[in-house]
Amino acid sequence: MGACVFCTLPETEILAENELAKAFFDKYPVSAGHVLIIPKRHVANLFEATPEEMASIGGLLRRVKEQIDEQFHPDGYNVGVNVGDVAGQTVFHLHVHVIPRYRGDAGTVHWHS
Repeated sequence: MGACVFCTLPETEILAENELAKAFFDKYPVSAGHVLIIPKRHVANLFEATPEEMASIGGLLRRVKEQIDEQFHPDGYNVGVNVGDVAGQTVFHLHVHVIPRYRGDAGTVHWHS
């Protein structure tokens, strides 16, 4: 198994960061402006993150939304996390998807409880 693609991300790709987390544009975006937010420490999924890492991710979420709003002017957002391969997780380093949505886009994601 090779090195984690998120752990070896070049610094030039970082959109925003704080002490415990960083954000960058998704290489395979669902829509224009699709960003991923990850903890800097390698943790496989949401349930392994510390409360401090979760707070850092939340702080970046607000900053990233402001940047996306300014640059892309979306009409809404999907924010979500896949946990486990059966849930669609393909990179096993926690990552939060921040997906801008635009009126009329075809790929609306709906999560149900």
